[in-house]
Amino acid sequence: MRQINLKGMGVAMVTPFKSNGDVDYIALLRLIDYQLQNGTDYLVVLGTTAETPTLTEEEQKEITRLIIDRVNGQIPVILGIGGNNTQAVIDKLKTIDYHKIDAILSVVPYYNKPSQEGIYQHYKHIAKATPLPLILYNVPGRTGTNMSAETTLRLAHDFNNIIGIKEASGNITQVSDIIKNKPGHFQIISGDDGITFPLITLGVVGVISVIGNALPKEFGKMVRMALSGDYANALAIHHNFMELFELLNIDGNPAGVKSLLNIMGYAEKELRLPLISARITTYEKIRNALRKLNVSCREE
Repeated sequence: MRQINLKGMGVAMVTPFKSNGDVDYIALLRLIDYQLQNGTDYLVVLGTTAETPTLTEEEQKEITRLIIDRVNGQIPVILGIGGNNTQAVIDKLKTIDYHKIDAILSVVPYYNKPSQEGIYQHYKHIAKATPLPLILYNVPGRTGTNMSAETTLRLAHDFNNIIGIKEASGNITQVSDIIKNKPGHFQIISGDDGITFPLITLGVVGVISVIGNALPKEFGKMVRMALSGDYANALAIHHNFMELFELLNIDGNPAGVKSLLNIMGYAEKELRLPLISARITTYEKIRNALRKLNVSCREE
């Protein structure tokens, strides 16, 4: 099976849109280059932050192709393929080019509210349907269902190609239980920028970041310092980011980070319905927080 090291900072890529609602492929290329130039360890394509449910199949294919071609093997590319219809996920897995993707990230089924056994069987069938490494994604705040530590560990021990989990439950006791009892090949990744520092001190290998879309160099530095055991300096950077962490979530993700990217001059702040842009008051607070961090903003 293909190997992938999830240590460090991955970035869950946004999908930039033009003011008319079309995908802004030029801005996307600009953002990819920005990630490659600033030390991002890997990219996650078509995740939650990409507003994937609002993208057509053709847009999804073009975004994936463009990112793979631009990255050109410089760093790993992880593709988000998930859903609440197990067979549909399996069918979609059959359509991708395995030679160009390094791993699959697949979210816990949402809306249906499956039991823990249902979640296990869902991932069991997905793991058997793909030769690629599979990363679980637990985000109960969005799916409505928490995957327990017991279910995560059962999957980790039963399937060699289930290599990790993006844990965004916010439950530090649950994360600690997984870290303590996981098999050697299984990696735990933070799914929440704001608690990445404390989770690294417990043993997670890094983060799949939202804020990294806009500040990959700065946030990546904190992640690397923490992973190397330089906790004092990593904590100082973590504290500097705390205001921004809160602001990016006030009006939801990715509204906050798209405002951040817009203020920095990288992309428009447009989202697709049912999501809407951050309020102007939030936008201005984000601008002020950036100034405190001495990050350059575009001219008005």
